[in-house]
Amino acid sequence: MSENTVAPLPHVAIQVFSETSHVVAVVEEAASDRRMAKVHLRIQAGGVAAAVEAYRDAPTPNVIVIETTSDSRMLLEHLDELAAYCDEGTRVVVIGHVNDVPLYRELMRRGVSEYLVAPINVLGFIQALSEIFSSPTAKPVGRLIAVVGAKGGVGSSTIAHNLASTIATNLEVETVCVDLDLPFGTVGLDFNQDPPQGIMEAAFDPDRVDANMIERLLSKCTPRLQLMAAPSSLDRIYDFGDQTFEPVTDALRQTVPAIVFDVPHLWTGWSRNVLVRADEIVVVASPDLANLRNAKNLIDTLTLARPHDPKPRLVLNQVGVPKRPEISSAEFSKALDSPPLATFAFDPNLFGTANNNGQMIAEVQPKSKAQESFLDMAKVLMSRQEAKSAKKSILSALREKLGNRGGKSKAA
Repeated sequence: MSENTVAPLPHVAIQVFSETSHVVAVVEEAASDRRMAKVHLRIQAGGVAAAVEAYRDAPTPNVIVIETTSDSRMLLEHLDELAAYCDEGTRVVVIGHVNDVPLYRELMRRGVSEYLVAPINVLGFIQALSEIFSSPTAKPVGRLIAVVGAKGGVGSSTIAHNLASTIATNLEVETVCVDLDLPFGTVGLDFNQDPPQGIMEAAFDPDRVDANMIERLLSKCTPRLQLMAAPSSLDRIYDFGDQTFEPVTDALRQTVPAIVFDVPHLWTGWSRNVLVRADEIVVVASPDLANLRNAKNLIDTLTLARPHDPKPRLVLNQVGVPKRPEISSAEFSKALDSPPLATFAFDPNLFGTANNNGQMIAEVQPKSKAQESFLDMAKVLMSRQEAKSAKKSILSALREKLGNRGGKSKAA
């Protein structure tokens, strides 16, 4: 096996549950390899039973690696239980101590991504993880969330930026926040950063966009949050073709688990295309008549354009402005046939302080109702609902929840 044939891993979270010192030593050495530079890796004692306990009330990472010294029956029983707690898209790798072809086949049939036979070596371990994401049949790791305002001034950028920060900080998921409002974007101001104008270079030279270019254009904000900022300048005209941002979207999906697009209040070919291609759409509106009309048009149009995807989500913002007549939340959502994913009360002190200081709501008031709403939004949009206790059948749970079926047998 040549070192040059092993591709670097993307920005993913991996947790290893080990039962022997040998596996711990190999994983610790692998963690320092250059191909693992983007990975957040944790090691915990205990095998599959420990994994079950760890994820009863916690979100699962992109990859769970489980070493087992149990017999096959016990392993499969615990994997069945683990499946009930796994988030959508989580991959599972099993390290066993038996060269057992029937067990390997049973694990693959259940949706486990790889079975390795101990003793393992560093490069073989890294290659097994790398192949999960680099094989031709591997699903993209990234989940794209597009946030757009039903009208200008409704706070959709504030919602998008706080959502991205919450996904990165509270859910501990590698996240990129992309500011698509090139002339007037505020991602740098809201995070009190002076990042390079990353999105402009990608927009004006889409043919050169690849994973390496994306990595260069990103600006690190927190350990798990990176920004792709807009120039926020009127030095040029920002006219784009319909497909301009597709290379950026595709490259980000291949390397980053969560991408939040801050989409300006526009209706152009490229903005429509960005929204249609998203995994989740959030429409932010304030409770007045113009917002109601625009939100209905957006939700209806995008629902028709995405018949096999979730309906765009409604978020009501700036609710309860003093002395301002407004449509009640119940009437607003009934007219759209869309219950709000979240409702944010008008709170000029909290949101104004955060905006003027270049802070997120969690930094100003971490226990506020607004931050609780951002966390609830993040869990829903990242398919990390806590209500995962209903146990599914052995086959359906692991097939649906444990991800990629790929991987070569190390037992065969």
